[in-house]
Amino acid sequence: MGTTDADTTADTGADAAVELRDVRKTYHTAEPVHAIDGVSLEVPRGSYTAIMGPSGSGKSTLMNLIGCLDTPTDGAVVVDGRNVSDLDDRERTDLRGSEVGFVFQTFNLMPRLTALENVALPQLFQDVERAERRERARDLLERVGLGDRTDHLPQELSGGQRQRVALARALANDPAIVLADEPTGNLDTDTEDRILELFAEFHDAGATMIVVTHERHVAERAGRVVHLLDGKLERIERLGEPGRAPSGSGLGSDPSGEDVRADADPGE
Repeated sequence: MGTTDADTTADTGADAAVELRDVRKTYHTAEPVHAIDGVSLEVPRGSYTAIMGPSGSGKSTLMNLIGCLDTPTDGAVVVDGRNVSDLDDRERTDLRGSEVGFVFQTFNLMPRLTALENVALPQLFQDVERAERRERARDLLERVGLGDRTDHLPQELSGGQRQRVALARALANDPAIVLADEPTGNLDTDTEDRILELFAEFHDAGATMIVVTHERHVAERAGRVVHLLDGKLERIERLGEPGRAPSGSGLGSDPSGEDVRADADPGE
């Protein structure tokens, strides 16, 4: 029996890390392109959410909006209680730097900086003292299993090691929200599993995890899956306990799972 998922409403949730209220993002080319078309969504604080959809469904656009890299054409994106559209460029930069950590498929590490320097870099923009930056960076690299690689440049590391450096960097400012865009796309199976286990560990420690992926088995590590189609919220799929690999795969692999359509009737 379906029920309306509270996360599809536009009401303000006191425990929400992110809210989207009837958000639209339109790009004006030869014809208007509605990359995000009327999405309302709530991401509870401390939750683990995967965002899935085919190419062109709006996944990356949605991530950019949540991550304060872009602003909506219409509607409201509220991050940690602050409407992104009400902020100027400096305020958005500050919010992004303090509350959001990014993990990208292509790592985006600075090639001339060591692993330690890459992880310490985000703290520089938060006016953290040098000694404290380095201590925090060293601790994070230890936590991702790279305590013996602190002085290595990115080109001296494997793909999996670079992704772990990127994850450590994302956590440098102790963000409330960690956004990962196709974070395992360039990794082998064993390394992918290690990265996903690290995601689970940091989620267990209280981080709000949002992972954009086209891979079903990656999405199944989350507590729920937000499905996008043509810029619209198609449905929200509830899974079991987030963070660990499920015993099965596919919709309904967890007996407690619930597939909720965005237009579900609360009386169904």
